Amino acid sequence: MATRKNLTANRESLVHKVRYAASRPHRIAPYLKRAARDRWLAFKHPDHVSYYRAVMASDTRRNPEAAVGSQTHERWLALGQMQFDYLLGHGLRPGARMLDIGCGNLRAGWRFIDYLDAGHYYGIDISPDILIAAKRTLTERGLQAKVPHLTLTRNLTLDFLPDGYFDVVHAHSVFSHSPLEVIDECFAHVGRVLAPGGHFDFTFDRTTGTEHQVLREDFYYRTQTLVDLAAGHGLSARFMEDWEELGHGQSKIRVSVAGSDVDAEV
Repeated sequence: MATRKNLTANRESLVHKVRYAASRPHRIAPYLKRAARDRWLAFKHPDHVSYYRAVMASDTRRNPEAAVGSQTHERWLALGQMQFDYLLGHGLRPGARMLDIGCGNLRAGWRFIDYLDAGHYYGIDISPDILIAAKRTLTERGLQAKVPHLTLTRNLTLDFLPDGYFDVVHAHSVFSHSPLEVIDECFAHVGRVLAPGGHFDFTFDRTTGTEHQVLREDFYYRTQTLVDLAAGHGLSARFMEDWEELGHGQSKIRVSVAGSDVDAEV
């Protein structure tokens, strides 16, 4: 189980970096190597999507499971199980239609594909490299007959998807890597694709202190910032306290179209 983060820490501040380095000297060299790589990629790719696509390409070449944040195969399996169990406990049913934003290499996605009716899983990601790894996961798990949709995208306008179609929209560890304008874009369009009574669950790196980012890869937001941003697009947002009990390092918010029943069974 993950330990609770210091919610007031500004990880980009010099004081935090010095303290962190002093307590974990073995991580200094890997951090400097990653920082150098990220600065080079940022120079080559000034817009965020192109930059993060390049980051994912680099990470996926080394290890697709680590690229989605799992340093071991056991951890990859455990985090996928956690996501699956949580939605199952909140009423997910086989007949639900699910959109998985940032599906990665199907860490949780293969479990959803296996559980849902054929054709009911739609996974999208900005990284062609991680989607190739996703297809490999699909093949290894023998889930071809479930005909999932795996689609490359460059933005979160969701303009290629139908109105009122998805009972569940899911984005695990996507907004933790997204500047506010990307989150705002998603909020501006996700309500259109949600079915009546549907909901959108997403995780984020939470802070109660100064909002900040680290290496343009990790973004930390206050809960109220995201709740207010959602409200600006006619969405009702609720902080999911029961997710906190699982000990995952990120927090979770559930969003629905204002006035709908966010706890309806799906």
